[in-house]
Amino acid sequence: MFHAILFYSFAAVLIGAALGVIFSRNPVHAVMFLVLAFFQSSVLWLLAEAEFLAIVLILVYVGAVMVLFLFVVMMLDINVEEARDGFTRYRWFGLGIAMLMIIELMQLIWLRGSDVMSGTGFAATPEGYSNTKALGAVLYTEHVYAFELAAVILLLAIIAAITLTMRKRPGLKMQNISRQVAVKSKDRVRVVKMDSEKSQ
Repeated sequence: MFHAILFYSFAAVLIGAALGVIFSRNPVHAVMFLVLAFFQSSVLWLLAEAEFLAIVLILVYVGAVMVLFLFVVMMLDINVEEARDGFTRYRWFGLGIAMLMIIELMQLIWLRGSDVMSGTGFAATPEGYSNTKALGAVLYTEHVYAFELAAVILLLAIIAAITLTMRKRPGLKMQNISRQVAVKSKDRVRVVKMDSEKSQ
């Protein structure tokens, strides 16, 4: 019973965080809601005893999202001084999300360390079971075509992002690599010879 209560409470927070990502007008708030959503998903994976997926979700997605957000901030050419001045406005929002994550982790650690989960919730895994091995076996046998299709879709997304970035627009400086490589020194450097002058 307690296992189901935790599951539905974490799932409700996950849905709320996903809605916050969609409806938030501030990009900083949207990213923090997205981090919270990823964290809730990893907690649900931990409840399902899929530790590998939970750790991958935290390390890969949360790290990648934050790096992507930094790239977006750099590309938008935001005034650093103004952003630094307004950073303190978000400290309570960030502290609230951090406290929520800490409370949920403490509840989950207490739940896994107690006997509450025995006989309830998901079926217990046998001794020596590796969900990483089981995931790889299922992913590369039963769902290998879906996995390859996802890889092709991601490749198309990368190509589309590069194409949108390199499209022609006013003020965009394009590089011609072949012309830069084929350039000669006489085309770029001019040696001027003049007689030496004597100081008066």
